Amino acid sequence: MNSVVAGRLSVLDRFLPVWIGAAMVAGLLLGRVVPGLGDGLAEVEIDGISLPIALGLLIMMYPVLAKVCYDRLDSVTGDRRMLVGSLVLNWVVGPALMFALAWLLLPDLPEYRTGLIIVGLARCIAMVIIWNDLACGDREAAAVLVALNSIFQVAMFAVLGWFYLSVLPGWLGLEQTTIDTSPWQIAKSVLIFLGIPLLAGYLTRRLGERAKGRDWYENTLLPRLGPWALYGLLFTIVILFALQGDQITSHPWDVVRIAIPLLIYFAIMWGGGFALGAVMGLGYARTTTLAFTAAGNNFELAIAVAIATYGAASGQALAGVIGPLIEVPVLVGLVYVSLALRQHITDAVPKSKESKESIRDV
Repeated sequence: MNSVVAGRLSVLDRFLPVWIGAAMVAGLLLGRVVPGLGDGLAEVEIDGISLPIALGLLIMMYPVLAKVCYDRLDSVTGDRRMLVGSLVLNWVVGPALMFALAWLLLPDLPEYRTGLIIVGLARCIAMVIIWNDLACGDREAAAVLVALNSIFQVAMFAVLGWFYLSVLPGWLGLEQTTIDTSPWQIAKSVLIFLGIPLLAGYLTRRLGERAKGRDWYENTLLPRLGPWALYGLLFTIVILFALQGDQITSHPWDVVRIAIPLLIYFAIMWGGGFALGAVMGLGYARTTTLAFTAAGNNFELAIAVAIATYGAASGQALAGVIGPLIEVPVLVGLVYVSLALRQHITDAVPKSKESKESIRDV
């Protein structure tokens, strides 16, 4: 890391991997040493949505969505190459790749295999926002692609679940299963985890700029809001690991078996997205956004569907929970890979003024 840049970074930004690692360890320890903590956290929910996780995600996403310049979204919606590339990666390549990996690497573990296929169907609408921001991706492009994923998620999740769990295995002579979910359940997840912070971020920028101008908003308010995204991320990680700390430490070999296809999946999806963006000449910022939106998954939806269909103690639910536990450290690592590749790709989109003040300038 450049010493001049490092000097400008806050302690939170400079040692982010350390804090994330500490949050994982803290969550695991809490889940193991505090009797009933995981069950207690799991019971704090509203209509099937874990309240602590929802709180962490909302705190995490709000500051990043408040940074989006909503008056520049038209420059993204006009980029048909990126929009089509994202749709193909997310709704054709991603589910098919997870299906193939699950069957190839977990042929003897049907519950875990089904859980992974469900994870592959749930495209990311939450954490990808912060990975993209940390890697200096295009915020406006991320907002548009996440919104596009949300629309397709409501329309296609149940259909693709039926296809990949029942129809395609039947064609291939493999074991078939079913999925029990409704468009409303999926829409509810989208409204909570994207709709609330998106509306809050939009109103914050609109009202803040109207009251005191863009210069004050960009240089005074946003630096105060910014750290809360990482506070929310660390809180979410602690809760996730605490919820399943006992399961993870009690079944380490199962975790390894589930982690292997996930690691391969994240690497291929991110690498494929980054390569596609580079080949299409999207520039660093939008190439990075394309890569992270392709690699991330909506773990909250996947876990909720697995629990509703197969039960909280099922292997499908455990596979869904392990998904984000693998995704978090892997995508943090890919943030740094992305930043290392930054010098090799010409930026096609101007960088925002405030991007000089965070980990993204490593």
